[in-house]
Amino acid sequence: MSGAHGEAPRLGVLVSHLRTEEKLILANARQRGLSVTPLFDRELVLDLAASTAAAAGADVDVVLDRCVAHSRAGYTLRAFERWGVATLNRADAVHLCDDKAENSIALEAAGVPTPRTIIAYSVEAAVQACEAVGYPAVLKPVTGSWGRLLAKVNGPDQARAILTQKQELGSFHHAIFYVQEFVPKPDRDIRAYVVGDRVLAASYRTAQHWVTNAARGAVSLPCPITPEIESLALRACAAVGARLAGVDLIEAADGLQVVEVNSGGEFRGLMTTTDVDIAAEIVSEAIATAKRDKSKRRAPTAALAV
Repeated sequence: MSGAHGEAPRLGVLVSHLRTEEKLILANARQRGLSVTPLFDRELVLDLAASTAAAAGADVDVVLDRCVAHSRAGYTLRAFERWGVATLNRADAVHLCDDKAENSIALEAAGVPTPRTIIAYSVEAAVQACEAVGYPAVLKPVTGSWGRLLAKVNGPDQARAILTQKQELGSFHHAIFYVQEFVPKPDRDIRAYVVGDRVLAASYRTAQHWVTNAARGAVSLPCPITPEIESLALRACAAVGARLAGVDLIEAADGLQVVEVNSGGEFRGLMTTTDVDIAAEIVSEAIATAKRDKSKRRAPTAALAV
């Protein structure tokens, strides 16, 4: 492989489709003279019997995950890791970020302040969970993004009606009830964007609706990176093992809380609030990931030589 001989690593960018962010990443990599290949998830044929990524038809040294379908990303990254290809993020981190319950467990285990969350497996148990966190309570699917299928319930009757409807959807994911306390906040949340060991930028996402996702129409405004934002965002990423992530925080009465960590993370709205070239920083981190992986693989050989 070219990356094994000291040359620039060959970059594969795993994508579902080319959004603004992915186009900027590909353009920056090409401007640097890197060999870069978009890997469209719908076109992949991952022969798990192959011994190398090249034998599977993708001769790259590092894979940058920009896939919208996290389940596809997880399987794909796992396969590339098995073939000895560096990945950003790693499959384990993508899994923890894709599953809100796993995400919350990891944040709680690391002592990162986060809204109180309860998991239940029946409608009646979930209603009890709502009462435990207090009304209004927030119901979320354990997987999904862009603020879809979130509900704020104001009492047990409303909670029971929505929970019963979710159960009737049939998917086992909807029968795992994720109940979270509703934290009063300004009409905004904070998106902190982490690449490697740095918080590159942060923005307020403002909206009149209580769901303040940019995909739901929230407006991004500049947010200074305070020591608290920097510390919590980096701790949250460390908790899930992510080196490329958008961290969502809310301003609670007693300080900031981390709602979740999103692997990869969109940054189109964030770009309007900062002069930082986020796409360039992502490409730099992908190159650094390949170099770190190469060094780790050489270390055992060096130790044996001694």
